[in-house]
Amino acid sequence: MADPKITLEQVLHVAKLARLTLSDEEARQMQEQLDAILGYMEGLDDLDVSEVTPTFHSIPMDAPLRPDVPERCSDRSETLAQAPASEAGGYAVPLVLEVNS
Repeated sequence: MADPKITLEQVLHVAKLARLTLSDEEARQMQEQLDAILGYMEGLDDLDVSEVTPTFHSIPMDAPLRPDVPERCSDRSETLAQAPASEAGGYAVPLVLEVNS
């Protein structure tokens, strides 16, 4: 068998950092599984991807944006006129939290 890509000590160290308690059997099983995953990932290094166009998503993500054009801002009195209630130049809303002074 080839040298493992991850040691049992490394598995136990990562488990400790993650605050996981692994039995000896679980640690050995985790080492085997992680070694298989790392072996698979190592195999990906052999692929020739020089002709592959870099992508950020597996499907095209077209998100057209409107032009950022400055426009006149609504007047405060116009905006507050549309509110059910206003007070002191702002929206009046029901009290949500009681404040003990």
